[in-house]
Amino acid sequence: MSIDPITKNLFESALGATMPKGPGGTGSVSFADQLKSKIEDVNKLQNDADTAMEQSSVKGATNIHETMIRLEEADMGLRMLAKVRNKALDAYHEVMHMQF
Repeated sequence: MSIDPITKNLFESALGATMPKGPGGTGSVSFADQLKSKIEDVNKLQNDADTAMEQSSVKGATNIHETMIRLEEADMGLRMLAKVRNKALDAYHEVMHMQF
């Protein structure tokens, strides 16, 4: 009987790691796909905020409250994305410091 090294199994399972689509969902989405989707969402929020600022500067400050809401949404999205990045980097550094 052959026993595979534990590190081989860990690396193979880490490469194919997936997250469930939703509660009780049968499909699965990879972490990389989820992250890419959220980055695209934050980028869209940033572009919407830029567009709102341009329209406010050209047309005048008619709907300043809507512009400020879009700016705050973009800011919150960017801050959340930065926190996720920082957590991922912390996890990476912690894994790198582990001794096998």
